[in-house]
Amino acid sequence: QVQLVESGGGLVQAGGSLTLSCAASGSILSINAMDWYRQAPGKQRELVATIGGSPNYADSVKGRFTISRDGAKNTVSLRMNSLKPEDTAVYYCHAYLVLQGLSGSHEYSYWGQGTQVTVSS
Repeated sequence: QVQLVESGGGLVQAGGSLTLSCAASGSILSINAMDWYRQAPGKQRELVATIGGSPNYADSVKGRFTISRDGAKNTVSLRMNSLKPEDTAVYYCHAYLVLQGLSGSHEYSYWGQGTQVTVSS
């Protein structure tokens, strides 16, 4: 069974740091890109950072968050520094996974279950 499993959320004071991790498991041929999204209460889910080739970041987290990927382990991490209360949200790992199907290989979009990050002021 193919799945993404996140870890590393929690409660932190403003100015603190957290690292989120996400591991993709199952019969995966390759991974085209891995991303982190977040959704705050009452708001739409937004893209925080993505890494396929070069990393890209939302303007709100540039200079504070760093996304990294281990291709050999099928993992992606998000190091979050200088956290602010407005960073409070459920963070979701997302990936475009290439899987083998009956008619050949295809790319599929997968989501993790989400992990809560709460930043207190």
